Amino acid sequence: MTQRKRVLIYGYGNPGRQDDALGNEMVNKVQEWIEEHHLGCMATDSNYQLNIEDAEKISEWEIVVFVDASKEGIHEYKYCKIHPQEDKVEFTMHAVSPAYVLHLSEKLFNKKPEAYILGIKGYEWELEEGLSDNAKLNLEQGFQFLTRQLSGWALIKKNLPISMLEAGE
Repeated sequence: MTQRKRVLIYGYGNPGRQDDALGNEMVNKVQEWIEEHHLGCMATDSNYQLNIEDAEKISEWEIVVFVDASKEGIHEYKYCKIHPQEDKVEFTMHAVSPAYVLHLSEKLFNKKPEAYILGIKGYEWELEEGLSDNAKLNLEQGFQFLTRQLSGWALIKKNLPISMLEAGE
């Protein structure tokens, strides 16, 4: 019998720097979605940036999805699997990368959760609160994508696109 996956959605960014708050805003939206669907197998967390202490936190989960704003030349969002790396910096704008936190989780706690990063395209980075209009649109696109992923891990079958339902269900 297939079991629900234990999933942590970890958003990070600075809410005082406009679109840098995209990770935090995603966590707020996903937390409401988790509560609406009564999913005790999932949780959210957020911070200004990733820290080495987060290695212990992520070691307790089967799947971790990191969410951050991105300045990369991507469309609305970019979602990809990540693997442990000793390098501290990658496509994130922050000092400690998700791949490095994953590396520490494996090294220090002998735990290696399946991990992904969802980078959401941002446009404005000034010292001001509030997302730009384009970032809000990207946030919504990323949210629709992420909740479809979470639905699969939580074994929610209603409201899924036909392409996501397994044969015979």
